[in-house]
Amino acid sequence: LAVFCETGRGVPQDIDEAARLFRLAAEQGLAGVQVNLALLYEDGKGVLMDIGEAARLYCLAADQGDANAKGNFALLYAKGRGVPKDFGEAARCFRLAAEQGNVISQLYLGQLLLETAAAGRALPAAPGKAARLLA
Repeated sequence: LAVFCETGRGVPQDIDEAARLFRLAAEQGLAGVQVNLALLYEDGKGVLMDIGEAARLYCLAADQGDANAKGNFALLYAKGRGVPKDFGEAARCFRLAAEQGNVISQLYLGQLLLETAAAGRALPAAPGKAARLLA
């Protein structure tokens, strides 16, 4: 129901109600819902923008194995949003998501490895791995 409220599919669109419903389900430990709620916190939709809360929710979902949460959490580390900027931790989270088949994380990991190598801050992965990920 929360997704329908968020998108307006079949019911009038109501982001505030979507956030309320996502919050109820997220409190029950549902990883996918925690990711959806985290996205609302990142964008300030239906809730006050709170990147720290988004990071907390991504972490909860990532700990349950959610690949999207791992990739989104990695982006926060790469940008220093809600968590300290840490390219090593970003690469670790991207790698975990990529290993689960998350294609977006594979691309971001490859890009991160190339950019850090080009800037002289190579992470513990060969540039050849970055090229394979981006191929």
